[in-house]
Amino acid sequence: MARAPRDLGICPECGDTTAMRYRPFCSKRCADVDLSRWLRGAYAIAGGNADEDEDGDDANALELARQATTARQTGDDGSNESSLH
Repeated sequence: MARAPRDLGICPECGDTTAMRYRPFCSKRCADVDLSRWLRGAYAIAGGNADEDEDGDDANALELARQATTARQTGDDGSNESSLH
């Protein structure tokens, strides 16, 4: 059973009634505004401590990142060599 036009929903951009042609939007303008936001990255999900090695080759990438952060905070560069002053 087809839904009546009034039951189509509300446009997420402007709150107007959606048009079947541009669904879930009411018009091409609202669809283009949403597309523009996607292309600019406005809908990106903020990430926390992301794995440095995204292809999965280094299973210890997260631990290495933690060690690097700790080293930066303590001023330790991770080398065991003594520096000459």
